[in-house]
Amino acid sequence: MTVITDTSVVLNLCLIAQEQSLAVVFDEIHAPVTVKLEFERLASEDARFNGLSFPAFIQVHWPTSLWPDLVLDPPLDPGESDSMKLAAWLEADIILIDEAAGRLAAKKLGMKTMGLLGILLEGKSRGLIPSLKPLLNDLSLRGRFWISPALRSSVLKLAGEED
Repeated sequence: MTVITDTSVVLNLCLIAQEQSLAVVFDEIHAPVTVKLEFERLASEDARFNGLSFPAFIQVHWPTSLWPDLVLDPPLDPGESDSMKLAAWLEADIILIDEAAGRLAAKKLGMKTMGLLGILLEGKSRGLIPSLKPLLNDLSLRGRFWISPALRSSVLKLAGEED
């Protein structure tokens, strides 16, 4: 299964030391260079992500004239936009993206999406992650990753970890 990742997903997986879940769950993980550069900028400028390294197993692509020129609605930041273009060019199975605007744009283009919580659930179902609750707590506290109470409850229920 070929997937494209946006910055938020891989950055937050690295924050909670779960980036290897990507390599186990998916066969091929790709990212545009804009995602890698944004990751590296945040890792050097934002104390939350200080010292994190972009995973070497993610294949990084430079933009080419072969990438489709997509009209994205709503307009997205460069990392999300390039992720969509790369996903279309590689005919990816899934694009990994958390931002609501990015997910909406991807769905309008007929792309299947998965976010950070979906990856964690998949990791739990495959036995890679013993418990989601501490990871969700870590994401909220250290990463300031916002999860609505209803979504948190739903994810924990799906993981068999009632809140």
